[in-house]
Amino acid sequence: MSVKHPIVAITGSSGAGTSTVTKSFDQVFRREKIRAIIVEGDSFHRYDRVAMKAAMEEARVQGNNHFSHFGPEANLLEELAELFKTYGQTGRGKVRKYLHNAEEAAPYGQQSGEFTPWEEIPADTDLMFYEGLHGAAVTDKVDVAQQADLLVGVVPTINLEWIQKLLRDKTARGYSTEAVVDTVLRRMPDYVNYITPQFSRTHVNFQRVPTVDTSNPFIAQDIPTPDESFVVIRFANPKGIDFPYLLSMVQGSFMSRPNIIVVPGGKMELAMQLIFTPLILRMMENRKRL
Repeated sequence: MSVKHPIVAITGSSGAGTSTVTKSFDQVFRREKIRAIIVEGDSFHRYDRVAMKAAMEEARVQGNNHFSHFGPEANLLEELAELFKTYGQTGRGKVRKYLHNAEEAAPYGQQSGEFTPWEEIPADTDLMFYEGLHGAAVTDKVDVAQQADLLVGVVPTINLEWIQKLLRDKTARGYSTEAVVDTVLRRMPDYVNYITPQFSRTHVNFQRVPTVDTSNPFIAQDIPTPDESFVVIRFANPKGIDFPYLLSMVQGSFMSRPNIIVVPGGKMELAMQLIFTPLILRMMENRKRL
């Protein structure tokens, strides 16, 4: 953890909705003129797309049918922890990008599914912002979570998460329902062992809970809208959180426990702005004092 070079990490599985949280932080950074270095969790996968397929097949031949991006073997978790540590100490480090599609790959003259070369982080950034699968990961070899100053979990109810992944992969990536289901099943052991435990280490969790029937996510035709949901926001340490202010600013919100506020799904972004803006500004003020 670092006062001079703070690190904010958003963690959540594929299809969880971490991009929504990232957009809220982007707005804070732009509005407050904060220079953030963005680290994509996918850039710390161990294998590019072609190599991952080969690694999965090799694992299958050896009897491992659960090899996935959720587990440590398919990721550079030691390197990620070292990046967090180095940035916290010096404000420097090396990052790269994973090119998800042809549009992202075109400016680099590379192919979809490849990594860009590692590059040095500029010397004048104010903080690091990580978004990916393993921002709060802990294994018997590495502890990524201890290096971050603010950990945020994004974890919808499991059926909603599956619906979001199913429809995204089918519409945007052309996968069949059967292929997506196979992926969900293959990832399940790593999801239970390495993804879920992270949400007990985060400082704030956002869990979207639908108010419509999602009992069979594999036949869903659409994703429940924000207005068809509530968002459960849990604070690991509620000290310093102005709950009366949040309740007055977010219409329709209520407290379900002393450390939990529930807001209408359509007010999630507003709640994020109200919660995170003062936290980020406090980080920047502490950094200036140092």
